[in-house]
Amino acid sequence: MPDKAVPDKAVPDKAVPDNAVPDNAQTPKGTDVITSENRPARSATAFAATDVAADDILRSTLRRHAAGVTVITVPGPAGFTATSFTSVSLRPPLVSFCLSLGASTAPAVREADRFAVHLLGTRNAEVARQFARSGADRFQGVAWTAHEDGLPVLDDAPAWLAARVTLRQAVGDHLLVVGEVEAGAVHQEATALVHHDGAFAAARPLLPQPIRRAS
Repeated sequence: MPDKAVPDKAVPDKAVPDNAVPDNAQTPKGTDVITSENRPARSATAFAATDVAADDILRSTLRRHAAGVTVITVPGPAGFTATSFTSVSLRPPLVSFCLSLGASTAPAVREADRFAVHLLGTRNAEVARQFARSGADRFQGVAWTAHEDGLPVLDDAPAWLAARVTLRQAVGDHLLVVGEVEAGAVHQEATALVHHDGAFAAARPLLPQPIRRAS
């Protein structure tokens, strides 16, 4: 990840090399990982011709999309800031997130059987920035508790959940992780922290507005 406070998104700022994932990464039983050996081949010419312009379009468009900010942690401890967290299913209760294959926490995520997702409020903005920085101890000065299997849960997060990994798969230049929710808690009401147009922002309810009708 770049050395700046930018959450990991589904569209990175730069390309990730194909060898960003170590060959000896372990995968929990029951997961499905696409490797370079079984990934469909694609010529460099085709990639350059079709994807470069599309990358720019997607990146500039997603800047207009406000996304909730989370910190995702795995045993180690390891963790990172992400805006790619989303729900997948209620029955069973499944959630997912994406992580760049070249991120410093990718090896730990590939080896983890469980992960925790922390939904942040505006007063957690500095924590979000800290977990987005590379080359630093992201847990320094952050209070956390080790749960089952050493899973780190941040003490000050307004809400969190823990999930068991059920699927892990490389998709493009990112790793998709799906997990079944096993535990969680809501500690406090808080104004949600979102990421929009390259910066952190607050999500607040809007008052009803009259509909403007065409004259």
